[in-house]
Amino acid sequence: MHLPKLPGRLITVALLTALLAVLVPAMPALGRSLPPRQVQSLDGLWQIKPAAPTPLTHTMAIADWQWKASNLGTHEPPTTLPANLNSGTWHHYTIGTDIFNGKVGYAWFQAKLPHRSALIASHFMLQFAGVRTRALVFLNGKLLTDHRGGYLWFEVPLQNAMRQGANTLTLLVHNPGQKGATMGAVTLGAYTPQNFAANPACMTDAANGFKPVLVPDDFVAQGKFDPHANGSHGYLPVYPVWYRRTFTIPATARGHIVQLRFGGVMSGAVVYVNGKYVGEHADGYAPFWFDISGDIRYGHRNTLAVYVDPRIREGWWYEGGGIYRHVSLVTLQALHITRWGTYAISDVTGPIHQRGTMGDTASATLTLQTTVANHLNHAQTFTLKSSVLSPDDTAGHALTAAQTETLPAGATITFVQHVALPEARLWSLHHCNLYTLKTQIIAADGHVADAKSVHFGIRTIRYDADRGFFLNGKSVKLDGTCNHQDFPAVGVGTPDNLWWWRVARLKGIGSNAYRCSHNPMGTALYSACDHLGMLVMDENRALGDVRLGGKYGRAKSYPGVPYGDFHNLQTMILRDRNYPCIIMWSLCNEEIKIQGTPFGAKVFKQAMKAVRKLDSTRPITCAMSGGYPHGFTTVEDLLGINYAPQQYTPMHKALPHMPIFSSETGSSESDRGIMQSNKAKGLVTQYTVHSGWSQVPWDAWGPIGRRPYIAGGFIWTGFDYRGEPTPYQWPDINSHFGLLDICGFPKPDAYYYKAAWTTKPMVYVQPQWDLPGTKIGSPITVRCFSNCQEVELIANGKNMGRKTFKPFGYVDWKVPYQPGKLLVRGYNDGRLVASYSDITPGPAAAIKLTNQWPTLTADGQSIAPVAVRILDSKGNVVNHSMRKITFSISGPGTIAGTSNGNPASHIANDVSYSRAFFGRCMVLVRTGHQAGVISVTAHSAGLPATTIRIRTEPAPAMAN
Repeated sequence: MHLPKLPGRLITVALLTALLAVLVPAMPALGRSLPPRQVQSLDGLWQIKPAAPTPLTHTMAIADWQWKASNLGTHEPPTTLPANLNSGTWHHYTIGTDIFNGKVGYAWFQAKLPHRSALIASHFMLQFAGVRTRALVFLNGKLLTDHRGGYLWFEVPLQNAMRQGANTLTLLVHNPGQKGATMGAVTLGAYTPQNFAANPACMTDAANGFKPVLVPDDFVAQGKFDPHANGSHGYLPVYPVWYRRTFTIPATARGHIVQLRFGGVMSGAVVYVNGKYVGEHADGYAPFWFDISGDIRYGHRNTLAVYVDPRIREGWWYEGGGIYRHVSLVTLQALHITRWGTYAISDVTGPIHQRGTMGDTASATLTLQTTVANHLNHAQTFTLKSSVLSPDDTAGHALTAAQTETLPAGATITFVQHVALPEARLWSLHHCNLYTLKTQIIAADGHVADAKSVHFGIRTIRYDADRGFFLNGKSVKLDGTCNHQDFPAVGVGTPDNLWWWRVARLKGIGSNAYRCSHNPMGTALYSACDHLGMLVMDENRALGDVRLGGKYGRAKSYPGVPYGDFHNLQTMILRDRNYPCIIMWSLCNEEIKIQGTPFGAKVFKQAMKAVRKLDSTRPITCAMSGGYPHGFTTVEDLLGINYAPQQYTPMHKALPHMPIFSSETGSSESDRGIMQSNKAKGLVTQYTVHSGWSQVPWDAWGPIGRRPYIAGGFIWTGFDYRGEPTPYQWPDINSHFGLLDICGFPKPDAYYYKAAWTTKPMVYVQPQWDLPGTKIGSPITVRCFSNCQEVELIANGKNMGRKTFKPFGYVDWKVPYQPGKLLVRGYNDGRLVASYSDITPGPAAAIKLTNQWPTLTADGQSIAPVAVRILDSKGNVVNHSMRKITFSISGPGTIAGTSNGNPASHIANDVSYSRAFFGRCMVLVRTGHQAGVISVTAHSAGLPATTIRIRTEPAPAMAN
């Protein structure tokens, strides 16, 4: 596997040229057998099936068990064995019996394993047929795994955990109240690590259980909700699978470099080409790639197989499972630009001028870094040509830099060029000026050995400890939201265009900043933010070496943990550093055990050095949930505070030199349409509640908005997301935190933030004036959000009075409910500037379909998010409607799934029907590979069918 090379003028050669001549495979001279840089998408034509347990030899059943009850109660289980574990009374346990009998609780189980010297193998594994439903597995007191997710088989490789003498296997089992066998059969056996693929190359056998699938894919999202699965991950079962497909590489590619690139696999990927082990990648969020040049049958069909195990968790939210980002084959000549090897650094050197529709301009100097690799066993002389095209260039006019360089055999070098722009057009939130850098490697014989294009932007960013954030010299409050990466119906297997849809929905409520919580996102998110005007806090998943504590990893760091491998962090920096939307690097989130310690400061400083080698143009920060002003705070550039507005003033006084922002705040919970919380139904009032650590909107944003020295903040969250259901568990299967539900329909809280984040006069009033008949005559709290000076409410023609509106607050009236009309008006300086009304609807009369992303390409991936609304005869939304709606489709497209924003809905994600949730739901329509018109028709009993036509355009060629 190739690691990213660090820029700099140093040659990254480990051996002398004479030694390289022996170790580097001989490559043919540069030629024209193939054009430079061929990119082949491998997103289509995959097959998938659940993986079988690893084949074991020399097996033996572990059947002699004893057990005893645990008094843990509701406490979190320990990660080490208690000292008094062996005291008290132990009972014999027979495999397959139920010791809990449907009661909630913990119990200890213990068995003896044979002496290692008695076993004929070097690699051992335990296979569990199932444990109901969580099991912490210890061997000789060492925690090997924390298995969750229902009564499913799982495996625990023992590796170095077995001793030569006696071995004691201990389990701590938690039952959430489920009846049935507590533990199934447990088997110990030997295995060969690289042969556990069984038979992945057998593609043609129709009876082998494979089914076709499109990539990006999240197979977990297509599962059936299970109350005994892990609630934090959305109550959807996870299990390992195999993905397979074939591909061909022309015979003319022989002698070239062929890279197999994955944008992201969730998770624990093990890759085989033609049945041969190529490599593996544990992390679910970082891209990775392999050089498979020596594994390919050139001119023939090749089989690619990928084992994926999403039981390897990294977060405490829904992570999905599968090959959920793009896959490609890239064919390169021996002399080529490395992956992410072009980097444009801009330095604005002159005063900034306003140029109307062009945005701001200024003189600027570009420093262009190009990292080139020579895989030949002799030196290569070439011309490095870099061309810079302006944002609206259509004629190919460019500023060009060219220079001749020589690259030794086997070397990788970063070359530097400079280009001056006398009137550069700056990137900003409202003028998304993006330049194009085209780089060519021209061989000595004149042919182009490699060519690559990237977009970049020119802008200035500055953080001031007293005045906050500045973009191009102008003060900008960071009006941000945090977001995970799952979407309605498709989970994390997201097509690129849905990222653009998400950014557009957030901009629609006034947001200008996006925190990637808590991991790097797919590249389409950054591209959308670049083109639509959204600032980004790019976040690394974890600090340093994240794979700790056995096969299934750990989510957090702890004091003394070894560090040194920052590969995934550096990959994020290399991949993302050309995006102008990114204004800070966040290295981690809530590393509670080390964030306020000297050890944490040491580790953080090492990580900062790793980042600085690749990009020194952005400040470095993290999201801290305590420990300031110690630990990380002593070395980072910006202080990000999570959920502690009471710390803003003391931290500003204690750290007068340090800019401060709220890296995470809010976390209030609400649902559309709900008047009163109902735990049994898993629904939360639209009037907003909050948990002990969090704040309601006005208590979260008021302290930020009123303090100029707070650069801004990121609300948890912009969208609802699967998993982490709060304040309830089952039947909830996703969160209630979003300002928008998972379908992008706004909740009332969205309008609070829109009032806080925008200057155009606006007013909004809740609740929807469409309440049950039982509410007639009852006093209803009518709440108004606005950015106007005064607001006035008229209920059913009666003026309820005008009230002064304080910034970052709200006003309430008590109004006896009667069907009719609510009208709220906003005034500035006594003048009417905004109004909003809500009318009690009549009976449902129609279905309205609205495609929220009309520009679609026929790439087999893009999805039209079609909003569905139930209307009365006058076009008013029937907010109380919960009717079932089914969908049919014709033309070059398919129904990818449906959703409705109900956090307790158990309708499967991939079906062609839904049920309106307070008058709204969504159907997601996937394009085919043929351009044309897709017709989608909605049906509901008693209403006329409604059809929408969606036009798709031919898909463009893949970029390099």
